[in-house]
Amino acid sequence: MRIATLITAAALILAIPAQAKMPFVKKAQEAGFKDVKDCKACHAAMPPKKDSEMTERGKFLKATKTEKGAAEVDVAWLKDYKGK
Repeated sequence: MRIATLITAAALILAIPAQAKMPFVKKAQEAGFKDVKDCKACHAAMPPKKDSEMTERGKFLKATKTEKGAAEVDVAWLKDYKGK
Protein backbone atom coordinates (compact mmCIF):
# COMPACT_ATOMS: atom_id res chain seq x y z
CA MET A 1 0.00 0.00 0.00
CA ARG A 2 2.79 2.45 0.87
CA ILE A 3 4.67 1.67 -2.33
CA ALA A 4 1.59 2.39 -4.43
CA THR A 5 1.10 5.68 -2.61
CA LEU A 6 4.72 6.66 -3.15
CA ILE A 7 4.57 5.77 -6.83
CA THR A 8 1.39 7.77 -7.29
CA ALA A 9 2.85 10.76 -5.45
CA ALA A 10 6.05 10.63 -7.51
CA ALA A 11 4.05 10.43 -10.74
CA LEU A 12 2.02 13.48 -9.78
CA ILE A 13 5.07 15.48 -8.78
CA LEU A 14 6.83 14.68 -12.05
CA ALA A 15 3.72 15.29 -14.16
CA ILE A 16 3.01 18.79 -12.84
CA PRO A 17 6.04 20.52 -14.45
CA ALA A 18 5.38 18.78 -17.76
CA GLN A 19 1.82 20.05 -17.85
CA ALA A 20 2.41 23.50 -16.40
CA LYS A 21 3.19 25.28 -19.68
CA MET A 22 1.79 22.87 -22.25
CA PRO A 23 -1.08 25.30 -22.86
CA PHE A 24 1.51 27.63 -24.44
CA VAL A 25 2.48 24.91 -26.92
CA LYS A 26 -1.15 24.16 -27.69
CA LYS A 27 -1.99 27.86 -28.13
CA ALA A 28 1.01 28.37 -30.42
CA GLN A 29 0.02 25.44 -32.61
CA GLU A 30 -3.60 26.61 -32.74
CA ALA A 31 -2.33 30.06 -33.79
CA GLY A 32 -0.52 28.45 -36.73
CA PHE A 33 2.99 28.14 -35.31
CA LYS A 34 3.35 24.44 -36.18
CA ASP A 35 7.11 24.49 -35.55
CA VAL A 36 6.40 24.89 -31.82
CA LYS A 37 6.22 21.23 -30.86
CA ASP A 38 7.28 21.28 -27.22
CA CYS A 39 8.85 23.42 -24.51
CA LYS A 40 12.23 23.32 -26.28
CA ALA A 41 10.88 25.82 -28.79
CA CYS A 42 11.52 28.51 -26.15
CA HIS A 43 13.46 26.84 -23.33
CA ALA A 44 17.06 25.65 -23.75
CA ALA A 45 16.90 23.22 -20.83
CA MET A 46 14.41 20.47 -20.13
CA PRO A 47 12.45 20.37 -18.02
CA PRO A 48 12.00 24.12 -18.18
CA LYS A 49 12.39 26.05 -14.96
CA LYS A 50 11.25 29.55 -14.17
CA ASP A 51 14.61 31.24 -14.73
CA SER A 52 16.24 28.69 -17.03
CA GLU A 53 18.12 29.66 -20.17
CA MET A 54 15.91 30.53 -23.12
CA THR A 55 16.28 30.03 -26.86
CA GLU A 56 16.24 33.08 -29.13
CA ARG A 57 12.46 32.65 -29.54
CA GLY A 58 12.04 32.44 -25.77
CA LYS A 59 14.20 35.53 -25.26
CA PHE A 60 12.03 37.37 -27.80
CA LEU A 61 8.82 36.42 -25.98
CA LYS A 62 10.28 37.31 -22.59
CA ALA A 63 11.51 40.70 -23.87
CA THR A 64 8.15 41.40 -25.50
CA LYS A 65 6.37 40.54 -22.26
CA THR A 66 8.57 43.02 -20.39
CA GLU A 67 8.19 45.67 -23.10
CA LYS A 68 4.41 45.40 -23.04
CA GLY A 69 4.22 45.13 -19.25
CA ALA A 70 2.14 42.00 -19.67
CA ALA A 71 1.45 39.56 -16.86
CA GLU A 72 1.89 36.56 -19.14
CA VAL A 73 3.42 35.70 -22.51
CA ASP A 74 1.02 35.84 -25.46
CA VAL A 75 2.01 33.39 -28.20
CA ALA A 76 0.38 35.68 -30.77
CA TRP A 77 3.50 37.82 -30.43
CA LEU A 78 5.36 35.13 -32.37
CA LYS A 79 3.97 36.68 -35.56
CA ASP A 80 6.53 39.45 -35.01
CA TYR A 81 9.43 37.06 -34.32
CA LYS A 82 11.94 37.18 -37.18
CA GLY A 83 14.22 34.34 -36.08
CA LYS A 84 13.99 30.62 -36.66
